[in-house]
Amino acid sequence: MERLLSLLFVCLTAGFDDKEGEIMHKFLRSVGFSMYQKKKDIHDLISQLVERSDIHKTILDEDGTHMCEIRIETAPGMGIAVFGELDEKGEFTSEYYYPYLRSIEPSSEAECSIQRHTEKETYAGLLDEYRVGISLIFYVQNAMEYKARLAERSPAVVESVSLSGLSVSGKVLLPLQKTEKQKQRARVASKDRNNLLEAAKNGDEDAMETLTIKDIDLYSQVSRRLMKEDIYTIIDSFFMPCGVECDQYSIIGEIMEINVEKNRITEEEVYNLTVDCNDMTFHVGINKRDLMGEPEVGRRFKGQIWMQGFVNFQA
Repeated sequence: MERLLSLLFVCLTAGFDDKEGEIMHKFLRSVGFSMYQKKKDIHDLISQLVERSDIHKTILDEDGTHMCEIRIETAPGMGIAVFGELDEKGEFTSEYYYPYLRSIEPSSEAECSIQRHTEKETYAGLLDEYRVGISLIFYVQNAMEYKARLAERSPAVVESVSLSGLSVSGKVLLPLQKTEKQKQRARVASKDRNNLLEAAKNGDEDAMETLTIKDIDLYSQVSRRLMKEDIYTIIDSFFMPCGVECDQYSIIGEIMEINVEKNRITEEEVYNLTVDCNDMTFHVGINKRDLMGEPEVGRRFKGQIWMQGFVNFQA
């Protein structure tokens, strides 16, 4: 397991370019900063935001360094997080930043592992989530809380994770017409598959064989239907890795709730969508100008997201 984690997290950090990160975070526009493209403009923005904000969390590192986190909320539940150091004079020097979208509702209670990135004082989490069919990797939002628990030698047992994603491009798809009987049948099938996956993970050979047969049958059915039907009328939702960075995914999920937030600095409007994807619910933030189509409850969101997560630890 440790070897698998090492390989996954090496993959996660390999796609990050420090110079590019200094110029502009790719998902900065997702929280309403699409007009900031030049390095100087972004540097000035971060400096102004830091000057107007108070330091939220400070941790004394092992080498005596005061690590600091400043969160600037530009709209309800979203904004920019800035990390850096405090010198002896109390002056703050920023090292890196990232846009965030905070979710309160727990998305998953699956087993979760956390590991530090090689390059920076940031962390990634890995969920053994059966519902999406893969080991889900996300960027940990409350890294300072986790680091403080480690420093205080407090328990860091994960109770649940509240997931959220940022997107720079998305589309709205029409919903699939389903009867209540079809929806009930799909829920039962999903539950049965999760039970089989758990049994297969524990070494049950009969479960492995059953899953293989079901996958073959599903492939045959989809191949036949593709000859006469559109792909999006067959696939209700999906969740799959996208690109070389392990915390980015392509998804299709049903829109459960829509909130339109306004960035208080740029006055750009941002959609905060609650999406149900593969029976897992999480939030997706996307700039209004980057979403093609008119979102409505019941319709589907299709796009690529950068997955983040707020880890809820046991008291």
